[in-house]
Amino acid sequence: MLPKAFEDLITEFMKFPGVGRKTAERYALYTFDRLSDEDTDRFSHAIASIKQEVHHCPVCGHLTDQEKCDVCSNPNRNDSLLMVVESSKDVFSIEKSGEYKGYYHVLNGNISPMDGIGPEDINIATLWPRIVDSNKVKEVIIATSSTQEGETTALYINKVLKDIDVIVTRIGYGVPVGLNLEYADDLTLSKAIENRRKI
Repeated sequence: MLPKAFEDLITEFMKFPGVGRKTAERYALYTFDRLSDEDTDRFSHAIASIKQEVHHCPVCGHLTDQEKCDVCSNPNRNDSLLMVVESSKDVFSIEKSGEYKGYYHVLNGNISPMDGIGPEDINIATLWPRIVDSNKVKEVIIATSSTQEGETTALYINKVLKDIDVIVTRIGYGVPVGLNLEYADDLTLSKAIENRRKI
């Protein structure tokens, strides 16, 4: 029987995606055996800081510790392009590819009726004003994953935008069906953006 403090830490580690009981036990034992008091202090401070200092950009929904994120604050981006992505992880991946120079809109989720997640549960309501009010956006690139939830979200966005004078495209081939963007390499993402298609 492990001490209560171990069990508590194991329970917390198991809240991370993909971390089961055995992995959580390994993390807890490593924390006790290998990390110094200074290491654990820094670790707990980093966790507290991320919740206190980081927030979603009020413009696009990306992560930032400033008033607006680095992308939205950059006046040199192409304001005629707006790419809709599922999460900030996708922004990081696409930025690494170096192919895309427009702005982003981060949904922070996907529409998933099976899980009870509708359009009102993700960052989608602020998308329409960004397109209509700016009068600058000419193309909306939907870069949701090619999963069932990603496709459902893409279809919903396309349906709502059909009466707005804007080109709606979907990232092209290069991203295999069922793959989350965060796992795609730079070249694959670059080709997917380059070969986007109208939907």
